[in-house]
Amino acid sequence: MRKSYVPQPVNTSDIHLPEELNGLVEQMAKNVHDVWALNRMEQGWTYGEERSDALKHHPCLIPYEELPEEEKMYDRESALGTLRLICKLGFKITR
Repeated sequence: MRKSYVPQPVNTSDIHLPEELNGLVEQMAKNVHDVWALNRMEQGWTYGEERSDALKHHPCLIPYEELPEEEKMYDRESALGTLRLICKLGFKITR
């Protein structure tokens, strides 16, 4: 019998990223979307106006720039979470 899974992400609420990373967040968000889309396409998914798991259609299989703002926010949150974790673990982000 499998035990219940209890996610325990690192608490990064005390990490505040410098404003100069905003451009990096957007680039990372676009890349997160592109990686997700490529994986879906490699699994046989195609664009469809409505999501259908049976037909493997998804309305977000479009360029990042064309996504609705709420979908972009999902990708941005992934990028922000990654950057905050990097900082929380003691790494420095420099150009």
